[in-house]
Amino acid sequence: MTDTWQSPIAPGMSWYQASVGARPAYPSLDGSLAVDVAIVGGGFTGLQAALNLAKVGVRVALIEAGRFGDGASGRNGGQLGTGQRWWPEDLEKDLGLERSKALFRMAENAKQHLLDFADIHGIDMDYMPGQLNVSHKRGHDHEYRANAEIAAERYGYPHLTFMDAEETAHRVGTRDYYCGVRDTGTGHIHPLKLLVGLAAAAAEAGAQLFEMTRATGIRQAGGKTLIDTASGVVSADRVLLATNAYIGALEPVTAAHIMPIGSFIAATAPLDDFPHVIPGHEAVCDSRFVVRYFRKTKDNRLLFGGREVYSSNDPADTAEAIRRQIVSTYPALKSVPITHSWGGYVGITMPRQPFVREVMPGVTSIGGYSGHGVMLSNYCGKLYADRVTGKTGELDLLADLKIPAFPGGRRMRSPLLFLALTWFALRDRI
Repeated sequence: MTDTWQSPIAPGMSWYQASVGARPAYPSLDGSLAVDVAIVGGGFTGLQAALNLAKVGVRVALIEAGRFGDGASGRNGGQLGTGQRWWPEDLEKDLGLERSKALFRMAENAKQHLLDFADIHGIDMDYMPGQLNVSHKRGHDHEYRANAEIAAERYGYPHLTFMDAEETAHRVGTRDYYCGVRDTGTGHIHPLKLLVGLAAAAAEAGAQLFEMTRATGIRQAGGKTLIDTASGVVSADRVLLATNAYIGALEPVTAAHIMPIGSFIAATAPLDDFPHVIPGHEAVCDSRFVVRYFRKTKDNRLLFGGREVYSSNDPADTAEAIRRQIVSTYPALKSVPITHSWGGYVGITMPRQPFVREVMPGVTSIGGYSGHGVMLSNYCGKLYADRVTGKTGELDLLADLKIPAFPGGRRMRSPLLFLALTWFALRDRI
């Protein structure tokens, strides 16, 4: 049975949704309740936190405005990546070698946690190995070659190899790119399959999970934090805001630091007649500021993402816009049908590093993964649970990062960001 649910918080029916089968439904909140920890947001971060808290006997309730998987966790590009959002040698310039190495190790721990989690819980998330990071401009050979060498020599990561123009053309299946780095230590997944399995594991562990329950307010009284909804109030000693790009007007500090960006993806019909397109089935991510990211699925479709919208308005021509990007990369695919197109909202921060902060007494907000969240979001949920239960962990590595607010306040930050990012998008074309 195919789930035909149309999300109220993100546009379009995704191929993930069409291929995952019927998603289990969870109840809406019906009346007030009191718990030890309340979580707002049912993506990877919130559900991992709920699971790991419930496993050790913490009374935890999670509310989600849509259904689990309606946000970025169930609709993203599915690429795991390696390290943080920036290459480690770039982080060194601001943070120094030791902090950069610690953040790299954390990201590798996050990757392993995700793979181990899926294995332990028997979740078939269609994992496929390999990623190609490629340059859309000439003259970056030295930079990409150095990236592979630095990863091995300074970060103990031997899985990167430099690709010259010929190898890049062969592995990607197009001459649009001039060099790149092949990463055999990572891969890509079907994110909604992972999320469905994660929600089931959290429920089995005893977490109280509520879908279709939007938080309408957050306030504090009598030593408790109260989460208001249309159907009741959740009272808790501690709260995790795991809404990421969907914070809206719920909490102003998070909203000032995490900006929603619309990111859109299309899926083609199976490419059985086009074996030259990514013959090794790796994921691909290019060097544009407005990144193009694409990969082949297990059933041989091309999933291609790249159109970004720097506002909360959903574009009407998503499929056609992405088709133009596909054809500019792979002209031979001009007649291949697009079967699905969809979008979602990615949470970014000014420095493209995660935002972890106590925004009110006992209220922690985690998000802003900036397009690098599949493994980091899962791990941060676990690390939050570790912190609540008194374990020392790596969450402080992110909490110590200096994440400034976007300029302009709520009214001006979107127009200012639109102008800035439109300029960078123009530079991509020059």
